[in-house]
Amino acid sequence: MYSSYMMQPLIPIKLSYSSFSLIIFLSSPLLLGHHGQARIILPEGVTVPAIIAFGDSIVDQGANNNLKTVVKANFPPYGQDFPAGIPTGRFSNNKTPADMIAEELGVKEILPAFLDPSIDDTEFLTGVSFASAGSGYDPQTPKTADVLSFDDQLNQFKEYIEKLKGMVGVERTQFILENSFFLVVAGSDDLANTYFTVGIRRLEYDVPSYADLMVSSASNIIQDIYKLGARRIAVFGAPPIGCLPSQRTLAGGGLRACAEEYNEAAQIYNSKLQPETEYLNSTLAQSRIVYIDIYNPLLAIIENPLQYGIEVVDRGCCGTGNIEVAILCNKLLPTCPDDSKYLFWDSYHPTNKGYTILVNQVLGKYVDDIF
Repeated sequence: MYSSYMMQPLIPIKLSYSSFSLIIFLSSPLLLGHHGQARIILPEGVTVPAIIAFGDSIVDQGANNNLKTVVKANFPPYGQDFPAGIPTGRFSNNKTPADMIAEELGVKEILPAFLDPSIDDTEFLTGVSFASAGSGYDPQTPKTADVLSFDDQLNQFKEYIEKLKGMVGVERTQFILENSFFLVVAGSDDLANTYFTVGIRRLEYDVPSYADLMVSSASNIIQDIYKLGARRIAVFGAPPIGCLPSQRTLAGGGLRACAEEYNEAAQIYNSKLQPETEYLNSTLAQSRIVYIDIYNPLLAIIENPLQYGIEVVDRGCCGTGNIEVAILCNKLLPTCPDDSKYLFWDSYHPTNKGYTILVNQVLGKYVDDIF
């Protein structure tokens, strides 16, 4: 079902210009999901027919595989622990949070990309992901990376709705949309890449005003999918982006400490996003729009890894773990012998172990608010 297209690897080991030009395209991690144990118990009478995701690489299920972009992960060692060891385009050694949430809520084990050319039509009934790695709320972010913007993703969502109507009719389509669980995961590329690493927005905005731009865009997107039928919408905040392995390397000094300026920017953005989601939840009829704090749970793991069964949090499992991501993380580089000891798989994205740690703290924490 999944493409195993192999890219020819590039292996610049030094932190050269090519390394920097690649880094600007990539998305941030967040921790979510917890498969293999008891599923989340939903309130009585609640039905979740589908999971539908928008955003960046955290919930990109392979949308970028056939795009003309370097922001891809459809080659080894990505996916080495995925069923049959297939690299599907997911930026992980295994599943993404979108897969884990779908499984945890009893919808299905794997959430496919809407653009997966081999997708079975019946998959549409239980949800898809429109997310594209390297995307963001700032329109400049996906342009820089040559990936799908939120406008592109919304247009695909409209196509998806028409497909559903053709399959099950208008009434059933409305039921599916109103009862599905929508994930909106973005913002970290805007901050870590477009604002800080590339810096093209720093000439125009200080951090608070740039956060305002991001929140305004996020608000419009939430309202757009609401108008199209979405009601249960989880909007994820930014993680402590300064503690990502690559950002430690780029901005953490000789000791590769967490880049506090980056973390402070994430906190400013989150402090503006949360009240906006609360406002939308209070004003859009019959909505369950919930801000998901990912900053504090992820930082807790980074600061107290052994408490969570993690040993390494400052580098990824792939290569040196300091800078390798996407085409810099390829089959010619070694990977760590035991990725279950690592929080990060590459220099940007968590391991499967990392993604599974916080389901009870994150998904479990918000289940009553969402459903």
